[in-house]
Amino acid sequence: MYQQNGWNDTIVAPATAQGVSAISVIRLSGSLAFLIMDRLFPAKKISGQNTHTLHVGFLKDGDRVIDEVVVSVFRSPRSYTGEDMAEISCHGSPYIVQQILDACINHGARIAKPGEFTQRAFLNGKLDLTQAEAVADLIASNSAASHKTALNAIRGGFSKKLKELREDMIRFSALNELELDFSQEDIEFADRKQFYSLISELRQTVDQLLSSFKIGNAIRNGVSVAIIGKPNAGKSTLLNTLLNEDRAIVSDIPGTTRDTIEEVINIDGILFRLIDTAGIRKHTSDVIEAAGVERSLEKMKKADLVLFLFDVSDAKDEIARLISELQKEQLNFLPVANKIDQVGELSARKNFSDIEKVIFVSAKAQLHTDILRERMVDAVVEGKLQVEDTVITNARHYHALKQVQQSLSDIRKGLDEKVPGDLLASDIRRCLYYLGEITGQVTNEEQLDYIFSKFCIGK
Repeated sequence: MYQQNGWNDTIVAPATAQGVSAISVIRLSGSLAFLIMDRLFPAKKISGQNTHTLHVGFLKDGDRVIDEVVVSVFRSPRSYTGEDMAEISCHGSPYIVQQILDACINHGARIAKPGEFTQRAFLNGKLDLTQAEAVADLIASNSAASHKTALNAIRGGFSKKLKELREDMIRFSALNELELDFSQEDIEFADRKQFYSLISELRQTVDQLLSSFKIGNAIRNGVSVAIIGKPNAGKSTLLNTLLNEDRAIVSDIPGTTRDTIEEVINIDGILFRLIDTAGIRKHTSDVIEAAGVERSLEKMKKADLVLFLFDVSDAKDEIARLISELQKEQLNFLPVANKIDQVGELSARKNFSDIEKVIFVSAKAQLHTDILRERMVDAVVEGKLQVEDTVITNARHYHALKQVQQSLSDIRKGLDEKVPGDLLASDIRRCLYYLGEITGQVTNEEQLDYIFSKFCIGK
């Protein structure tokens, strides 16, 4: 058994999901990766093979054959982690996978921590921190939009622009610090006009990124949508229509839906979590229905978007009052007039012409539900979904950018008021710190452990 010390010890873990499958992949990375393979793979001396080559043969632990496998060779620095790395493709039996892991451990490897392969890629300069985080987002992507934004971030995304601006800021900071050394000479090394221009460019970039977070959050986590309204407004029918299946029980009896029902649909690459709530009415003698109404109100207040569904035969004044209450709650909502098939669309539009942005549909007849879907997307992304290179999805990035934004405001104010260079230098350092924190140029061990602990084991 080989011995090793330091963070560059050799790690091993399955890269594929647990369970029975046709193929499983096991990753081995570190200074002893090829030496361990030489012990386990007698068909060829892996340590003598070229990078990016495949080798077929039997994997053995001593005289015992474990499996016939394919070994992929990736030599440092041309590997995912930047280290010597081997990937073992074996048959997908959990027993076989465990036997291979045990054999690697017996010869000097250890089980990798969650995200440790990607953490090593970051530490070895293969990825910056935003790209590393995007790897986890890509694995977890469950829609076209989340896939695109994660892929864009892995390619460099906004981090490249931030790095360039940070380097410009560092150059100015160095000149400003030089001025402090010659403070008695009244010499100006840093061009203030150029710095104003740099601050404006950086502020514009940061503002764009911050404004994209609402979209990014919707792309990454999905959008919770509460369908609310009076009993028999057609909420369950609308849910079934949007899902294109009979998920909720539909009945003419008021109060049929006693509890919330949640389902997920994908509209234009964004996941919407639809919540069909119990009909909201102020007075009911049914204890169970009353509990459902209370839960509906809670779901409404927590939702990212509310669909306020009402019957076109309802009194206009009552609907206007309910909409006014929703506006007072500062909810993001869409008023949806249902059952236009019963009274006619023109009549319904004329009756509610005083209420803005009403969407007229028939959930039962599936009239204009395509328009409702479009409006749901618009209510979340505000037409900005295609601006992929300006979308951030990570809360850590958002909070760091808020600090950068505040620092830039302080720097600009200091320039306007011609504050001393030492005070200006303090704000510049703070700005540089948070810019570096986003891309990983400024890190600490606890922060890295937290970020990569959220990854799956084999990544």
